Amino acid sequence: MTGWFTPGQRAQKKCRSMAEALVIRKLSRRFGGLRAVQDVSFAVNEGETLALIGPNGAGKTTSFNLITGFHRPDTGSVLAFGRELVGLRPHDVCAHGLARTFQVARPFGKMTVLANVMTGAFLRDKRLDVAREQAHEAIGFVGLSAKAHTPARDLTTIDQRRLELARALATQPRLLLLDEVMAGLNPAEIDQAVALVGKLSRRGLTIVIVEHVMRAIMAVARHIVVLDHGQKIAEGSPKDVVANEDVVRAYLGSGYVHVATPRGD
Repeated sequence: MTGWFTPGQRAQKKCRSMAEALVIRKLSRRFGGLRAVQDVSFAVNEGETLALIGPNGAGKTTSFNLITGFHRPDTGSVLAFGRELVGLRPHDVCAHGLARTFQVARPFGKMTVLANVMTGAFLRDKRLDVAREQAHEAIGFVGLSAKAHTPARDLTTIDQRRLELARALATQPRLLLLDEVMAGLNPAEIDQAVALVGKLSRRGLTIVIVEHVMRAIMAVARHIVVLDHGQKIAEGSPKDVVANEDVVRAYLGSGYVHVATPRGD
């Protein structure tokens, strides 16, 4: 796919692997009297997979909405690949190289998988043949080629997740934000989703993932940021974060024992 790193570009990717793809500084947003996000700051390096975790209502999806232009922060900065994104509309943020999925997949139900994914491809090129080619490539990457002409409403839960991901990939992103892509999946399907995220990471994409399935987080993330009541309470490697007493108390619970080994560097 045109917007992704090719094997010949991997040496160049390694040289700049420590460059910051996304820098969040003191991001805040209120909804009435509720402080949904409070002075949240973190950074994601190019080529890194970062997990954003925390209990329900912690501010994870709101943070995604602030980053991608669906809501405007009251204060703070969102810098992506050197450009300030605050004030841009969602499609402009996407054009800058950020694509996202949503907690609840909402495809165009009557349209086929191919037609759905082409709506993402049209962001980069309005030519029908080019958009169709890009869409087919994204569909093949997520394993939906056999269902390219199936109406989206007839897909299973995991296939709707794959469709959502393919549509995001068709925009040719440099940074991908995944919002609970494993919600509602069974253990075998979670393993498939983990493998797909790992494949995207190896392809060179920078990934920020919101997820509650900790064994999946431990398998894919190199860095974790933990939110609780809209505030960042911890940040660090998976090993350090799961041993953090504040994280155990606020989110994991005292009985938590992770069943996946953190990725090595």
